[in-house]
Amino acid sequence: MLLAGLLSLPVEATNTPLYPEMPAPAVAPVDSPALVALGRKLFFDTRLSEPRGTSCAGCHAPQQAFSGNHGSRIGVALGSRPASLGTRNTPSVLYLRYTPPRFFYQDDDALAPIPFGGFFWDGRANTLAEQAQGPLFNPLEMNNRNPHQLAGKLAQGYTPEMRLLFGQAIFDQPAKATEAATLALAAFLRSDEMTPFNSRYDAYIRGSGKLEEAEMRGLRLFKDPDKGNCASCHKFNDRSSNPARSMFTDFGYDAVAVPRNRRIAENRNSKFYDAGLCKTADQLQWPDSSQWCGYFKTPSLRNVAVRESYMHNGVFTSLRDAVAFYATRATKPGDWYKTGVKFDDVPPAYRENVNINSVPYNRREGSTPALSDSDVDDLVAFLKTLTDAEFTKPIQSRKSDK
Repeated sequence: MLLAGLLSLPVEATNTPLYPEMPAPAVAPVDSPALVALGRKLFFDTRLSEPRGTSCAGCHAPQQAFSGNHGSRIGVALGSRPASLGTRNTPSVLYLRYTPPRFFYQDDDALAPIPFGGFFWDGRANTLAEQAQGPLFNPLEMNNRNPHQLAGKLAQGYTPEMRLLFGQAIFDQPAKATEAATLALAAFLRSDEMTPFNSRYDAYIRGSGKLEEAEMRGLRLFKDPDKGNCASCHKFNDRSSNPARSMFTDFGYDAVAVPRNRRIAENRNSKFYDAGLCKTADQLQWPDSSQWCGYFKTPSLRNVAVRESYMHNGVFTSLRDAVAFYATRATKPGDWYKTGVKFDDVPPAYRENVNINSVPYNRREGSTPALSDSDVDDLVAFLKTLTDAEFTKPIQSRKSDK
C-alpha cells in the first residue's frame, strides 16, 4: 500500500525528492515590480485566448477570491470557445506563493512516504510558472494552439515591456516568449496583492479582533481530532500570529470520494472517470502509481465561503453541503450517492483507495455522525471568518468594482 516500494528506490528514481521534514512556509518573493506589473496585465488580458475574449481572470474572478468558472453553472470551467467545458472546478489562485514543488514526506504515523506539493488538482505542474502555462494552451480553456500563436499576441501588446525585461531578442523564439510570459504571471501570482492576509481570522490570531461564539465553537470542532478533524489535512496554527502558518492546507492529497457531478458532459459516459493524482504519478514513474487513483489536492480553505462551487468536480454549490458531506459520507451515504453506488466518481478498480479510516469517515453506516447539524453550522460560521476583507462585500456590489 502507501508507496511501499519507495524506500527501496533511489530518491532520484521517483523524479520527486524525499524530505526528512516538512518545509517551512515560503519566504517573501524578490520579483521586480516591473515583472509583477507585467504579470498582472497578462492575467487580465482578454486578447490572449483563442478566440479572444477570455482572460485568466475570466475563470479566476477577483470578485470571487480569484476562483469561479467563467460563468459556468455546472461546477466546472467554461473555456474561450462556446460549450468548451472542462471536468474540474476552478480553484482560487490566491496564496499560491506558499505552495511548494512536489515532494514526499513520511510522517511519524505513516507507513511510507506520501506526496505533497505541486499545482492543479492532480499536482501535474511542479512550479507556479508551469501552472500558469497550462491554461494558455489547454483547448478547453484559453485554447492557444502553440507558442507561435501566443507569442504573436504577446508581441502585439507587450513588445516594449517584454524587451525591456527579457532582452531585445525575446520574440525571436516563440517558446522563449511564452516562458517569459509565464514567469511574469507567476510573479503576479506570488505578489502581495495575491496574499492579502486580512480576514477576520487573521485579525484574531494577531490579537486585533475577536471571533463570535459560534465561530469559536467551529474553530474548536475544526481542530478536534474526534469531531471535525479538519486540521489533519487543512493545517493551520492559531497559536502563531504569523498568518503564513495558517494556510489551511497541508498541500497534500486525499481520496475523499465526492459524489459524481452528473451535470458534467463527460460523466454521461459511465466509463469516464477523472482519476486524479495517479495520472501524474504514472508520468513521474512513482512506484505503484495506481494507489493514487482517486486522490486530489487538498485546497486551502482561505476564502472558501465566496466560491461558486466545491470539490474538484464542482458537485456542491453550497459550503454547508460540502461540510455536511464530510460529516455524513460514512453514516448516511444515501444522502450523497443517489444511485446507491458508494464512491461513484472513483473508478471501481480503485475504490479501495478511498479514505475510510480518518475521522469522520470511519463511522459505520447508520451510526451517529461525528458532527451534528449544529456542529456543521458552527464549522461553516468559522470558515466564513477566513474570507479576506475585500471579498466580504455582496457579490453584486463587488462586480461593479474596477
